[in-house]
Amino acid sequence: MAEELQTFLAEGIVKAAADLEAAFARIPEDKRTWSPGESSRSAIDQMAECAILNGYTAETITTREWTNTGGMEGYFAAKAEAVEKGWGYIEPLFKANVEKAAAAVRAFGTDALGNPIETPFGTMKMTQILSYPYWNMCYHEGQINYIATILGTF
Repeated sequence: MAEELQTFLAEGIVKAAADLEAAFARIPEDKRTWSPGESSRSAIDQMAECAILNGYTAETITTREWTNTGGMEGYFAAKAEAVEKGWGYIEPLFKANVEKAAAAVRAFGTDALGNPIETPFGTMKMTQILSYPYWNMCYHEGQINYIATILGTF
């Protein structure tokens, strides 16, 4: 099957998003902004990251170029705003951007999987970009489950 990788990753994105939301739901609402240490991140901060970066990644996949012209400063500002607005703002953004990321991956042509793309983090292959939403949400599921473990809710 020519698009086997894209299908695997698109389905993985949807599954990872569901697993991440389940992990987040284990955190009591009054503890979602809590972090285990000064240099640690809260569960809501991590959910905001995934919501925003899934959108950025979907756009990069669709355009096949790095288009986040706001840079890291723009990203951090958007994330801080999302955290401030809370889960009521983040949840629909997360769901919409998961759908966008999965659709962009599913529609990506096999002929371009190995194509390079210039990013602020160096040259990456499109396969790396396509796999990012899946990888990032799996990573943050573990981080949020760790917070739940500390709180005794996992």
